[in-house]
Amino acid sequence: MKQILGILLLAGSALGQDRPTVTNAQFEARAYPGHLKSLIDSDSPSWFGYAFTSSRKDDQSCCYSNNTVCGCRLEGNGETHITGSSSQNPVKLEGTPLRAVLFRTEHHSLERVNIYSLSCPLDAGGLPFIWLDKVPSSDSLAFLSSLAVPAASEKVIDGAILAIAQHEDRAADGLLARFSAAPNPDRTREKAIFWLGAARGDAGIPILKSLIAQDPSDHIRDKAVFALYVSNRPEATEELLTAAKNDPSPHVREQALFWLAQRAGDRAAAAIVNAINNDPDTHVKERAVFALSQLPKDEGIPKLIEVARNQRNPEVQKKAFFWLGQSHDPRALAFIEQVLTR
Repeated sequence: MKQILGILLLAGSALGQDRPTVTNAQFEARAYPGHLKSLIDSDSPSWFGYAFTSSRKDDQSCCYSNNTVCGCRLEGNGETHITGSSSQNPVKLEGTPLRAVLFRTEHHSLERVNIYSLSCPLDAGGLPFIWLDKVPSSDSLAFLSSLAVPAASEKVIDGAILAIAQHEDRAADGLLARFSAAPNPDRTREKAIFWLGAARGDAGIPILKSLIAQDPSDHIRDKAVFALYVSNRPEATEELLTAAKNDPSPHVREQALFWLAQRAGDRAAAAIVNAINNDPDTHVKERAVFALSQLPKDEGIPKLIEVARNQRNPEVQKKAFFWLGQSHDPRALAFIEQVLTR
């Protein structure tokens, strides 16, 4: 038994750069047979997977202990776990465009879809593990998109959409746009919308813009606003400014103002002040005052003081005084003292 386990360990550690290091597994590497669906047809628990080229070279998808990468155990309550102590098994992950997408099957159905950096060590819990070489990106995306159906479990849908979002292939943009649209269930739409902002760069912005401009659901537009915030593209700020000013939903306008405050900048501050002065909804005005309190103090405190001094809406003025008091900034406290001693 020890000899067999040793062979399996060696098989995992001696793989090429386009294969993961897998231990404690009945490991088998195969040439891609031209299809993926048939691999689900396993009665007993097993894993299969393949590599794809990702658009994110800096992503370290692995398990950590004390902020040190130390590998993942695939089996155990359906979740990944640390496989060893960081002092015994330190792993350095280099930036690489390759990711491993893994599928757990049992009783002729798919149970989970997981994504890992290709350099992340994996423990398969003694199960069969089939690794497929050279799976075309088009086949990968077609298979993953077939998994994100309403009848699938949340773990399968979430993993499939994440894997699609990580593909470098630009066809992933169209798939995410499709999943972000009605009549998909809200949960599926939310996942696709988030990754349009977080992973698709410039290509995600017009899709999110279209959702905010046209989707009738306040909830979905709210999710699109957050996706713009997590996007690192300058164009995302433009769309946040537009949503903060023009969205028909007070809640969506509030959220856009809040996320603008987290980005700060002169244009964000101007949009927040504009909402305080001109938005027809008092609650939006109050949330805009809160957004001012989230700006860097040298930017937000003077504007809060101005609102507290000049705002005619008593509820909005009251909020400005409240957040000035919460700031504990000497300028704010001096202004409040001045008002109280008049």
